[in-house]
Order: sequence, then C-alpha cells, then structure tokens
Amino acid sequence: MMAMKATAYVVGPHDGPGAGLTEMVRQFDFVTVQRFAGVIQAEQQAARTPVCFFLFAAVDNVGNLRAIADAIRFSANRRIRFSPLMYFSESPSSQAIGRCIEMGFDDVVTMPFTPARVMERMTRQIGRRFTYYETARYFGPDRRGRLAMPQRVEEVEPDGQFRRLEILRHLGTGVNVVRDDFFQPAAGAQRARG
Repeated sequence: MMAMKATAYVVGPHDGPGAGLTEMVRQFDFVTVQRFAGVIQAEQQAARTPVCFFLFAAVDNVGNLRAIADAIRFSANRRIRFSPLMYFSESPSSQAIGRCIEMGFDDVVTMPFTPARVMERMTRQIGRRFTYYETARYFGPDRRGRLAMPQRVEEVEPDGQFRRLEILRHLGTGVNVVRDDFFQPAAGAQRARG
C-alpha cells in the first residue's frame, strides 16, 4: 500500500461509522489521523502536511454536514479549501449523493469499505489535475452533468459569474493552482436572460 504522507481528518460520530473509518485509515500510513475539531486546527496542520483529507463518516442526514463542508470549501487557506472531501456512505441513495455533490465533495465512497478500495479512491485525489468551479453558492469539483445537475454554471447562478480553476494536489508541495479563469457574461447576455 502506498504511504499517504498527508493528514486525515475524520468527520462524524465518534462511535459506529466514525470509529470504523478512523480504524481503517490508521493503517494507511498517514502522517496523522485526527478527529476534525475545526478549520483552525486543520489550517495549523496544513503548514506541516500540505495535503489534508477530510473523510466524512456516514450520518443519518447528509444535509447536516453542510456547515462543516462549507467551512472547509470556503476557507481562506488554499490548502484547506482544495482538500479532498470524501463521504463514506453506508446506504447510498441518489438524493444523498446529490447533496454531497452540491456541497462540493470530491468523492462518495459506497460499501464495501475494503482497505484496498478506499486507498485506491484516496490515491485518485493526488497527482492529477482537477477542474473546480466557484460561484457565490458553490465551490468544488466540476460535477456538471451528474444526477441531472445543470450543465452550465449560468443555469445555477443568476448573474452567470464564475471562476474555473485547474488544480493539482501533490503530497510534497500541497495544492498548486495551474489555471485560474474568471468568467463574466457580456452585458447583452445578462439582459437577454432577465
């Protein structure tokens, strides 16, 4: 198994799914595995381990995770903001997966949670380019076209403004923004929609 020279934060209950997830990721050779205790804690840790994984254990109502996901995704610290957010779903539903996509999660892992399968999903998050979108209400991976999500950012944002970013996560250097483009529709296009 590949050594994960990163930090893993487990978000969710201390028992049941949270305890099981914590136990599993401890075998992946993360520099540290910790319970999530807030963005400030994660920002301090990101200075020591440039990549932090936020691993969300299964909960009864995925919507209850929004405040934590937003705190991470809208953090001023780039290493935190672009961190992988992964939800571990014990009973996947298209509604729960859709909610995770809306909150900017990078991946939703369904059962079985075998070490090999989970490690493979985590390693996908490192060493590849990802496209992220930022609007007034969303920041996360480009997930358009999934689960009947809008195909154009303009369908979601009334003013049509958005940023398109290409990132690369590296275990040694953290997050590198390879490209950062700001898009604003022409004034005529704004009036035509209104």
